[in-house]
Amino acid sequence: MRRTEGTLEITGLTAGYGETRIVEGLSFTVPAGGRMALLGRNGMGKTTTLATLVGQTTRHAGSIRLDGVELSGLNSSARAAAGLGYVPQTRDIFRSLTVEENLVTGLKGRPRSALEEAYALFPRLKERRGNGGGALSGGEQQMLSVARALLGRPTVLLLDEPLEGLAPVICDQLMQALAQLTVTLILVEQQVDRALDFAQSAVILERGQVVHEGAAADLRDDHALMERHLGVALAV
Repeated sequence: MRRTEGTLEITGLTAGYGETRIVEGLSFTVPAGGRMALLGRNGMGKTTTLATLVGQTTRHAGSIRLDGVELSGLNSSARAAAGLGYVPQTRDIFRSLTVEENLVTGLKGRPRSALEEAYALFPRLKERRGNGGGALSGGEQQMLSVARALLGRPTVLLLDEPLEGLAPVICDQLMQALAQLTVTLILVEQQVDRALDFAQSAVILERGQVVHEGAAADLRDDHALMERHLGVALAV
């Protein structure tokens, strides 16, 4: 699951759905192994940004480079093969398949022994390997969704609100597992305090444009900026 590559460079990215443009002129870089929090109020373009990176929207302009290779002309499957992994907001599992059958679908030609990587990261999945995906708790389904994405051996993993609807103890477990990874991570998350504690850098979107980019720790300390763009004030 661990790769050392993964520098993602976004330059002048404008995209949306059909002729409707949702994000405009986005530029940011996440270094190999870095963790970036992509923040903003609801409807500001965060999910569209991730969907654009994996080829699920209409790109009108801009560049997407992974380790210097241009991806913007590739389809979603080719981008995944190039190293982009994606965990969408809707948990990406097969509810009618068992946990292990779900994981097998993520192997992408790798030997079945690679499943032990997923079980090492999420021991709960090994305990539930014979249970159907639809019978899992929300937290277990999210673990399964992340594990499936990681079995594809991405160099960059994009996560869209992975903590949504989860109990605090499950959020802790999931974030602890993600902290073990050395892949590049972009995290969209409404729990701003957890996102900033986890990330090294942060980008804030407002109306589809970057209004702030910097160190996550610096943003956490800038209460006025947090309240202005995110509507939150974190405890000191």
